[in-house]
Amino acid sequence: MALPKQIIVKESIKELKSLQKKSKALFIPRLRMLQVIKEHKEPLSKNALAKLVGVNHNSIQRWRTMYLNGGLKGLLAHKTTASAPFMFTKQEREKIYAKLSDPKSGIRGYKELLIWVEEEFGKTVKYNSLMVFCRNQFGTKIKVARKSHIKKDAKAVDAFKKTLVVSANKP
Repeated sequence: MALPKQIIVKESIKELKSLQKKSKALFIPRLRMLQVIKEHKEPLSKNALAKLVGVNHNSIQRWRTMYLNGGLKGLLAHKTTASAPFMFTKQEREKIYAKLSDPKSGIRGYKELLIWVEEEFGKTVKYNSLMVFCRNQFGTKIKVARKSHIKKDAKAVDAFKKTLVVSANKP
């Protein structure tokens, strides 16, 4: 059986605790790992350290290697990947929003919107990509029932209400 990795933590416990208070939630378990290592005199195995910190042993192994290679700066470095660019330009997003917001447009679902986008912008977009994009950007939902017909004449409704003699609800 192999011996646990020997790690010498250069920072003090007080310094690690103050860093924990200032840092993001992502880095708190990493700093907690260093604190536990510093508190224990004998080297701890990755499994024992994982139980004390409350994370997976693979994370402990990765963090210990990061600390050995780059120190505290290397441990607290978080490499983020750049997010993918939007599939639509700002003008195209505004047109889509206008189309979705217009009650007279008659868009009944994402399938119709997909056809409209392909005709309007000449782009081929996957159904799920368009659905997730519209849901995240504009808060749309699939096929929500309308309160009334889109082409209903407001004047005709008012005239009908004025000429109605007896209400159906009253006996």
